Amino acid sequence: MSNQQQQQQQPSLDVLSSSGRREEVLGAARSSLSNCLSETNLHLTVPGLKSKTRGKVRDIYDGGDYLVLVTTDRQSAFDRVLASIPFKGQVLNETSLWWFNKTQHITPNAVVSVPDKNVTIAKKCSVFPVEFVVRGYVTGSTDTSLWTVYKKGVRNYCGNILPDGIVQRGLMTQADYDEASRKALSLFEYGQRVASEHGLILVDTKYEFGKGSDGTVLLLDEVHTPDSSRYWIGHSYEERFRNGLEPENVDKEFLRLWFVANCNPYEDEVLPDAPEDLVSELAWRYAFM
Repeated sequence: MSNQQQQQQQPSLDVLSSSGRREEVLGAARSSLSNCLSETNLHLTVPGLKSKTRGKVRDIYDGGDYLVLVTTDRQSAFDRVLASIPFKGQVLNETSLWWFNKTQHITPNAVVSVPDKNVTIAKKCSVFPVEFVVRGYVTGSTDTSLWTVYKKGVRNYCGNILPDGIVQRGLMTQADYDEASRKALSLFEYGQRVASEHGLILVDTKYEFGKGSDGTVLLLDEVHTPDSSRYWIGHSYEERFRNGLEPENVDKEFLRLWFVANCNPYEDEVLPDAPEDLVSELAWRYAFM
């Protein structure tokens, strides 16, 4: 493929924003604002579901040997829900499924089936209490850092019980850490390569792992979604960097900034409703990814 053909295929916020596709998505988002999937209660109607755990975005149901994970349209920040974004849950669930399927050569995952665009049925695992952010690990040298107090023999720190056998880079055994970290780095390398092929830069991300009933380390939760990752537009990065400009990004920071400017999202008991045009814009950005 020629360089000209590659450039024509690379995504651009400016190009796509001026195309009919953006208006199509915005129109669909506006008409769906009152029909978002904000809350579910499957345990009240589906036999065999024992309980519900409400996360920031996902409702998780205990189905015995399996978990039923419903990815809602909730948008969270500041440790609270800010709004519901049309199509967000579907985008996150289907994006993760695509990556889960594409990365099976690197690591097995917990997915059993996907019976609905917002629903994943997964194996029940023992989850490692560590998020693998590729750009950093749990460590530290100050008097209050986790590693420092752990070396001194503290096993209950800030409400967290710390088992013996922990390693400096995480709350897990050395063997589990070595395997999960190797997989995380391989996943990130593969993700960067695929993103680059589509004109994007995968800037950073996080992964979660756990152990299945047979002791296999499995990839969990979500993979390379707009919620767990940061993406930049590739073709404009170098020029914007040379000109001292921020990279063209596809993220939800503008919605956070609106709340900061219009209320105190950490302390106000009731938050204002997010403007519909901002909610629709965020729905477009999720669809863009």
